[in-house]
Amino acid sequence: MKTILIVDDAASFRTQVRALLTADGFEVLGEAADGSSGLEAARTLRPDVVLLDIGLPDIEGFDVARQLAANGPPPLVILTSSRDAGDYGPRLTASRVLGFIRKDELSGARIRALIPVA
Repeated sequence: MKTILIVDDAASFRTQVRALLTADGFEVLGEAADGSSGLEAARTLRPDVVLLDIGLPDIEGFDVARQLAANGPPPLVILTSSRDAGDYGPRLTASRVLGFIRKDELSGARIRALIPVA
C-alpha cells in the first residue's frame, strides 16, 4: 500500500479525495492547504506519494515539486489541476514529477497506473 499526502487549497476537494483514496486502499497520511504547509507535512510525514495541486495560493505546485526533489530522497509527486495538461505545456513535461491527473479524472486506478512497480 502506498501512503499519500494531499496538497490542495480547496478543503472540499481534499475531503473528497481522502474518502475516495481511502476507499480504494490508500493510506492518506495528511492534508495541506498550501505549498509551505505541504513541504512541511512531506518532511514530517514522509509519504510515498504527494498529490499536489498546481494552483496553490502561496507557492505554485511546480515550485513545491522542485523543492521536494531537492530535499533528500523525494516522494513521488503527481500534479493535479482542474485545467488540462496542455495548458501547462513544456512546464509540465519538464517538471520532475511522476505524472499529471486532471482533478475530475482522479481515481485510485489512475494513481496506481502512474506508480512504478517495485
